[in-house]
Amino acid sequence: MFMVLMGTVVIAGIVGYLSEKTEFTHNGYLQSIIICVGGAFLFYFVRIMFGISFGPPGLDAVLSSIGALIIVPTHWRR
Repeated sequence: MFMVLMGTVVIAGIVGYLSEKTEFTHNGYLQSIIICVGGAFLFYFVRIMFGISFGPPGLDAVLSSIGALIIVPTHWRR
């Protein structure tokens, strides 16, 4: 269980970095990583509490990170 949490954080950080590198978002590297990690944590705990899942934990981490980047509006987004 602990390794799944650490993997979720690592995958979310990579998704946040790649979203800035590919110019999917314009939040800044640190802000995008924080948004992705927050979304991944939230969905990880929802998965534990309610059993809601899209598939394997890695897929859940990627989808929740991308969803958080789309949902969370920021000042710099155009």
